[in-house]
Amino acid sequence: MTTTTLAVLVPLLPFLGAVAGLLLGRTAPGFVRPLAVLPTLASLVLTVLVAARQGGGRAVDAATELTPTGSVPIELALHIDGFAALVAVLVGIVATCVQIYSTGYLRDDPRYPSYAALVSLFTSAMLLVVYSGDLIVLLVGWEVMGICSYFLVGHYWETPEARAASLKAFLVTKLGDVPFLIGLFALGTAAGSFRITKVLGAVASGGLHHPTVIALLLLAGVAGKSAQFPLHTWLPDAMAGPTPVSALIHAATMVAAGVYFVARLLPVFQASAAAMTVLAAMAAVTMAGSALAALAQDDVKRVLAYSTISQLGYMTGALAVGDRGAAVFHLLSHGAFKALLFLAAGVIIHAAGTNSLAAMSRMSNLRDRVPDAYWTMTVALLALAAIPPFSGFFSKESVLGAAEHVASGHTDHAPGAAGWTVLVAGLVTALLTGAYAMRLWLRAFRGRGTEAPDHGKQPLVMNAVLWVLAVPSLAFGGLAFRLLPAWFDGRDLSPTLTTSVLGTGIALVGGIVTYGAWQHTTALAARVPLGAVAAHPEADAGLVEAEAIASHEPAYGDIAYAPDPADPGRLLLGPLHRHAAVGFHLDAVYAALFVRPVLAGASLVRFLDREVVETYVRGAGAAPRLLGAAVRRAQTGNVQTYVSALLAGTVILAVAAVLLATGV
Repeated sequence: MTTTTLAVLVPLLPFLGAVAGLLLGRTAPGFVRPLAVLPTLASLVLTVLVAARQGGGRAVDAATELTPTGSVPIELALHIDGFAALVAVLVGIVATCVQIYSTGYLRDDPRYPSYAALVSLFTSAMLLVVYSGDLIVLLVGWEVMGICSYFLVGHYWETPEARAASLKAFLVTKLGDVPFLIGLFALGTAAGSFRITKVLGAVASGGLHHPTVIALLLLAGVAGKSAQFPLHTWLPDAMAGPTPVSALIHAATMVAAGVYFVARLLPVFQASAAAMTVLAAMAAVTMAGSALAALAQDDVKRVLAYSTISQLGYMTGALAVGDRGAAVFHLLSHGAFKALLFLAAGVIIHAAGTNSLAAMSRMSNLRDRVPDAYWTMTVALLALAAIPPFSGFFSKESVLGAAEHVASGHTDHAPGAAGWTVLVAGLVTALLTGAYAMRLWLRAFRGRGTEAPDHGKQPLVMNAVLWVLAVPSLAFGGLAFRLLPAWFDGRDLSPTLTTSVLGTGIALVGGIVTYGAWQHTTALAARVPLGAVAAHPEADAGLVEAEAIASHEPAYGDIAYAPDPADPGRLLLGPLHRHAAVGFHLDAVYAALFVRPVLAGASLVRFLDREVVETYVRGAGAAPRLLGAAVRRAQTGNVQTYVSALLAGTVILAVAAVLLATGV
């Protein structure tokens, strides 16, 4: 089988699995789990074969015209370079792990067949984005992911949080997709083709007109899909969906699509110094602001959500300094340990019966209930904090090293201001990342108080998946910079001494300071009652999460929203804590600027429709009815009445004629 044929089968198999799963979900439920796991697993095997054949060398290109358009052609095209091959393997690994994990996590969920089919369709769409060599075909996968995310985030539609989160995710990402679509058409028109290779050729030859406008339009879509400032607010709320969905969206699909798109078309953005500067500023605000917000969150999944936004800021920061190798390297490394973090969080939530770190900090032996999640999550948090030799260290240092080279003038891939912006923001974020990673670990696993509830052992498949993902979280970074430089444009991925020492030292300082703050605040926690903790003995993990979402306030009472004296984040952030906890009020700003005016306009339209338009319509129908009723009353059937009316009318006409004739 040729490489092209294998590549076509990669997105096709999960798509066929999704269709079969939807068709057989009710009639043959026994086939649902095999149809969810096997096509995705087969697709993973094919991505590995494609990567092995591509070998980091010359890109694999193939194309066939879909239909004559009479203008810019649209082609079913493949463009598989080293980046595409590696990202596809990441998508396959995470999607397969999520599908296997979900068989245990949602084993009693009545909506599992539709859930599994949507995850397969989601996977197929992301693989289409990765392998596509045509921008319009890429757009199809891009939009299918948005639709799937709407349904998957709203899986627990019984809860108002899930319904609101799914709608918000859909609307915010679509808000970015409108200028993104305009930018794609402008780019294709300027280049004379939607083929990625031809677009890049047009950029290299200087044939791209208005590059700044096109790049900024495309960045709007990237900001929405990859949750970058200012369109990032949907991602923390998306935690209302099942935990495996969070792992899939945050690690390998959806949010990774925007970063991957910019990496594919980086020369388009480099053609505009203004666009690169905007990208650097967007990355700096995103990574530092989201890290601050993560340090103030109580929900364990929201901590990881803001962490994802922050790490995506590192990737866009690498792109802003013109190093797509560092960006994709961190995308791959982050995909492994962030998927592990979310899936381990699902195990912890099941064991604790709550998402709240405040509640977990009052459970003395939670780590003993979930030893697999404890050890694997420790590995993932060390990778997140970029502590050597874990994978996050190598990929994050490659980003900081690239920023240092631009800032010091060693390369001219981007403006020097962009290099300094990314470097300073990256170091500040390294400090904050070490702090919130340590805070999460301490509050989840070093709690003091009552004994954690015993909900029994988690399904074997859930724990097995954690150990599978722990391997790349530990070893991928160290192997990649030695064995895979050809896959990253031949760039040397070795960490530089200055940024390695500085970045690691700063991260360690953040962790040590947080540990000291935790010891200081722990003494206060023993004197402040937390309230009841939700317990769900012998319940399905997915149902535990749904109930935790639905009953957050009743479960914890007023203490869920009261200051927690045991939180080291509150001590570290001081008066900034209450602002960081609500995402620096961006949702309130958007509500004032956009939501309320739109709702007010909708209310005005509804008033005009009901009170003006409908009144006119009702009046147009009522007037003939009233006239008909009046005429019907005159039709009595009495001849004397008719003759009397005729004589009266004749007299009236005669009198009127006489008056007119005499001029009175």
